[in-house]
Amino acid sequence: MANKPRHILFLQSSSEGYGSGKIILQVIQFYQKQGLSPVVLLTNHGPIEEELTKLNIPFFVHNLGILRRKYVSPLGLINRIQKNLKAYRFLAELHHRFSFELVYSNTLAVVIGAIWAKRNKLPHIWHIHEILPGPLPLVKGLASLLEQSTPNPIAVSQAVADHWQPLLKKSRLEVIHNGIPYRAFFEAKPSLKQELGIPSSRFLIGMVGRINPGKGQLFFLQIAEEILKSYADTHFVLVGDPFPGYEPILEEIKTQIQQKGLERNVSYLGFRDDIPEVMASLDIFMLPSILPDSFPTVVLEAMASSKPVIATKSGGASEMVVNGETGILIPVGDIEEGVRALETLLSNHELSLQMGKNGQERVLQVYSLESFEQKITAHLWRNLKRN
Repeated sequence: MANKPRHILFLQSSSEGYGSGKIILQVIQFYQKQGLSPVVLLTNHGPIEEELTKLNIPFFVHNLGILRRKYVSPLGLINRIQKNLKAYRFLAELHHRFSFELVYSNTLAVVIGAIWAKRNKLPHIWHIHEILPGPLPLVKGLASLLEQSTPNPIAVSQAVADHWQPLLKKSRLEVIHNGIPYRAFFEAKPSLKQELGIPSSRFLIGMVGRINPGKGQLFFLQIAEEILKSYADTHFVLVGDPFPGYEPILEEIKTQIQQKGLERNVSYLGFRDDIPEVMASLDIFMLPSILPDSFPTVVLEAMASSKPVIATKSGGASEMVVNGETGILIPVGDIEEGVRALETLLSNHELSLQMGKNGQERVLQVYSLESFEQKITAHLWRNLKRN
C-alpha cells in the first residue's frame, strides 16, 4: 500500500519571475526531493504558473490580501481584512481536500498563511525577504504575528535578521542565504552586444532588477550620464519591468534617457528570461539600490558570471560583495563615488577581470545551490515531524 502523500502548502506573494519567485521554485523542488507533496497558492497569475506546470505541482490562484504600503490607511485596512477573510475560507477548502501538514509563507507580504496555520495548529515557516523601515504600525504588527505564529523564521540575509530580531522576544531568526544554479551562468554565451549592434570591444555596463523606488534605476542613469562625459564609447543597459503600480518610474526612466540625449548609449530592455546570457555579455554589473535590498540574488548571478559588481553599502549586497576583492561598495545615493568606482574598473581591465574571478569563486564557496538546499532541508525537518 502506497504511503499517503504529505502535503505542504506554499503561499507566494507574487507570480513574477524575479527574486522571491525564483527562490520558492527552488524550495519547492527541495521539498519534493524529501518525499513531500507541495501545493502552491498564488495571489495572481504570472510566469511562475508555467514553471509549476513543468514541475507537475498543483497550484491555485486566489487573492491573498497581500500587504503593501499603499494599504496603510483606514480604507486600505478594510480592503485587506475583506480579502484576507476570503482567503482564509479558501485555505480551509484546500485543507479539506489536501490535509496539509505544514504551511510555508514566502515573504512578509502574505500574512494569511501565518494566521491560518496558527488557528489550525499547524507548523509554519516564514521566509522573510524584506527590510521594512516603516510605517511603524505595519512593522510592529508583522513582528507580533511573526512572534505568535513562527518560532524559527528564515531570514535571507544577516541584514534582514538584524532588522527584525530586536522586535522579537521568543522567535529566533535563522539566516539562510539564497543559492543560485551557477552552472547556467558558467556556461552562458554572450550575445547582447551583437543584439544591440555595438562592437564587441565596447564596454557594456548593466543593471538588472525590478523597477521600483528603492532599486535605483534613476540613480544608475545619473551615473551613466557622468561617465559618458569621459568614456563616450561606453554602453549601458537596464533590464527589468516595473512592479505593478510603479509604471510611472519606467516612464520617468524613458523620459530621462530622451531628455539627456542618452539614446545612443543607454538601452532599456524590459523583462528578459535570458539573464545568464545577459550577464555573460556585460563587462561590469551595477546595483545602486537607494533603499535597503534584503538579498538581491541578481548580484550572485553577476558574480557567478565572473563580473565585477558595484553595489551600494545597503542590505544584503554588503554581505555578498567583498569590497575591493569581488567588486566595489559605494555609499547610498553618492553619485560621485559611483562614478569613481566605475572609472576605477573601466581604467583597469586587469583589476576588473580579477574581481570577476574572485566573485565567481565566492559564489561556489558560499552561495551554491547545494549549500542552500542543505540548509533549507535541515530547517524543514526541525519544523516538521518525520513519519
